[in-house]
Amino acid sequence: MVKIRLSRGGTKQTPHYRIVAIDSERPRDGKFLELLGTFDPRGKSPVRLKADRIRHWIEKGAQPSQTLGQILKREKIV
Repeated sequence: MVKIRLSRGGTKQTPHYRIVAIDSERPRDGKFLELLGTFDPRGKSPVRLKADRIRHWIEKGAQPSQTLGQILKREKIV
């Protein structure tokens, strides 16, 4: 099963995340299928998304994580 979730990057105290399509059995920061955007909670423009690719994966049955689901609702993608 494919999931759309956040993959953490950055250092201690300064996180940034990649939004990725990934097999649900892979580790959080493991090899992903496709990079779908970024999320920087500390930046001025915190979210950059590839909306068309996110919709594509959701149509194929990918499930967004709970946190990412909230971000997608806020950005009016879902």
